Amino acid sequence: MAGAMLVLGVDPGLTRCGLGVVSGPADRPRVIAQECLRTTPATPLEQRLLALHEGISALIEVHRPDAVAVERVLFSANARTAMATGQAAGVALLAAAHAGVAVTSYSPNDVKLTVAGDGAADKTAVARLVTAQLGLSEVPRPADVADALAVALTHLARSRLAVLTADTPAAAAVTAAHSDAARSGRGGWEAHLAARGLLPGAGGRS
Repeated sequence: MAGAMLVLGVDPGLTRCGLGVVSGPADRPRVIAQECLRTTPATPLEQRLLALHEGISALIEVHRPDAVAVERVLFSANARTAMATGQAAGVALLAAAHAGVAVTSYSPNDVKLTVAGDGAADKTAVARLVTAQLGLSEVPRPADVADALAVALTHLARSRLAVLTADTPAAAAVTAAHSDAARSGRGGWEAHLAARGLLPGAGGRS
């Protein structure tokens, strides 16, 4: 299938690390696997990192994704939280490198803009869009899993965009879809879904 791709999305965290495997193409994504790895502060740091590495590596071995997408660690007012998140992200990078899988990092704003159409979208909006785009019956829990799926969706969408830039007719079709959504009076997340063909009447899921 053209545009087919399997992506492992990672929302890094030391206490909770969200993982989501999504299959493309970008306009018809579906969930293959979702998981939240948990470690406790009472466990020595090196053992917590080992547990994350083993969990991520196991998921890669089972599903053999074409790519791993990790949410990039940005500055945080809480230095301890930022350090823990950075350590978890490093573990994900190591697991992917060890398996020979290419890794791409995305900032939280990249993910929000791609999935929700708004770089300032809150977690609730992103989770709702993830649920709709993947055709799920309920919002993924915990929030770390929804975030990981959003990262995977971001990679699918960005990869598709890279292909479209070399295909003028296809790029024009996407632009036309956005225009149709705007003319229909749909706004916010509905316009974003309609433009991607994921609302009734837009050629998507019913």
